Amino acid sequence: MIDIIVPAAEDGTRLDRFLRRQIDGLNQVQIEKLLRAGKIRVDGAKVKSNFRVACDMSVSVPEFVLNNAGSVSGHKVRKPAMPKQAALADLQAMMLSSNDDWLALNKPAGLAVQGGSGTNRHIDGLLAAAYPEQRPKLVHRIDKDTSGLLLVAAHLESARSLTKAFEYGDIEKSYLAIVIGDPGSSGRISAPLMKSGGQGHQKMVVDAAGQSAVSLYLRLARIGDYALVALRPLTGRTHQLRVHMASHGTPILGDGKYAGAKAHPVSQFARQLHLHAQFLTLPDGHKLSAPLPKHFVDAISLLGCEAHMPISMPDFASATR
Repeated sequence: MIDIIVPAAEDGTRLDRFLRRQIDGLNQVQIEKLLRAGKIRVDGAKVKSNFRVACDMSVSVPEFVLNNAGSVSGHKVRKPAMPKQAALADLQAMMLSSNDDWLALNKPAGLAVQGGSGTNRHIDGLLAAAYPEQRPKLVHRIDKDTSGLLLVAAHLESARSLTKAFEYGDIEKSYLAIVIGDPGSSGRISAPLMKSGGQGHQKMVVDAAGQSAVSLYLRLARIGDYALVALRPLTGRTHQLRVHMASHGTPILGDGKYAGAKAHPVSQFARQLHLHAQFLTLPDGHKLSAPLPKHFVDAISLLGCEAHMPISMPDFASATR
């Protein structure tokens, strides 16, 4: 058996949904049969598919399922669609740094971290194809449309440690964004978030009944109708920075989902989200940074604010006062 540690981002997720996200090709029929047979357990206990997992729980799964080999009750488990060498090449092109415990990737905008409905190519699938013997573990997420730093655990022990570090705020993260309007010099946005809308139209909204969500912002430069800002999420809710900046009246440039037509004020800017996971500091002091994608570099050039680009993790002290 191999244990998958539930990250903070999956807290409260149904077990069957969590398993489908974690394991390519595992369908509902297979999940139900494995659960009935007690071959998938949560913290050692036999549970049902609608059980809701919590952060740091251990989901035990037979190794042959995770390795995408063999069969499950007569149902073939789909093998990775991409050949190993092609997946390795794709990951190598994103690689920023690595050691025995983790890989740091610069995820391009438009590439999902995990699979979902209609999503066939994603980071988790590339990892499964590239490392079939010991698949690296996801320990946090960034949005599909957001570019930048993604940290991946190289093995289970590291996954446990890094997941807890993210949960307890021992890993510092900083994003760079271009927003429309002036958010002010610095500040703290505390606005609970929850999902709203039907299937295929879901969005995160500010709602008093939602989960607590806190973000810090620091204005680096103001250029006419725009501002270059550094952002730090103190919690890890879906689309948190995007919703918080939109609710603050300064949506992120290119964020059509939360700003509609206002997200694209002029045609000179690419119709892409201008949000980038730029810096990350590990508990041991290791500092990571990710270069900006072309569309973001082009926008910085158009605005003429190259001199205000941070070269290291910004100091958010003023945003906490």
